[in-house]
Amino acid sequence: MAKPKTEFSVNQKVVYPSQGVGKVTEIFKRQLNGEEVLYYKIYLEVSDMVLMVPVSKARELGIREIVSAKEAQNALNLIGEDFEPPTSDWKLRYQMNLDLLKKGTIEDIATIVRCLYHRSKVKELPILERKLYDNAKKLLEDEISEAMGIPVSEVEDMLHAKLEPLGLKIEKKSSFTDDEEDDDDEFGDLPDTDRDSEDEDDED
Repeated sequence: MAKPKTEFSVNQKVVYPSQGVGKVTEIFKRQLNGEEVLYYKIYLEVSDMVLMVPVSKARELGIREIVSAKEAQNALNLIGEDFEPPTSDWKLRYQMNLDLLKKGTIEDIATIVRCLYHRSKVKELPILERKLYDNAKKLLEDEISEAMGIPVSEVEDMLHAKLEPLGLKIEKKSSFTDDEEDDDDEFGDLPDTDRDSEDEDDED
């Protein structure tokens, strides 16, 4: 019997938006509401979590292949480029970056890291933004590491080399205003890797 055609294959590394790099460990069928549904089983090492995702919903959920080494380098280059300072309203800035995180392209993740790193050089980030920054930075490091075939520690050094010169430049320009309040209660706490309830879709 021929194997069903799927976009991803067993043992392939993929990116799950806001969750990180994972590996397809199995492709299997399960009965759901009287129908046979094909699933990917994806293991996320960073959170030691296994997700079961219907093959038909993988693209809808934003699951994608690891970028090429060239695309990873482009994301690194983006980190070091000049950019317009974001709004000084941290709640609006947080929501904008959270939306980028959910979109999950490597350029989106690099944009979040660049934005929040440079904001942190001017003023300490509210707790939610600090969590968002740490999450985005980890996602970016892991994917670039996979794409380029180099250790994460080397990627960390490359990111720092790109961020620091521009950070000093922005700090001197004092581009950011400092008129916002640090009230970060409105959004509540950011869930670990911002998991959505629809992620697993593994109804019994």
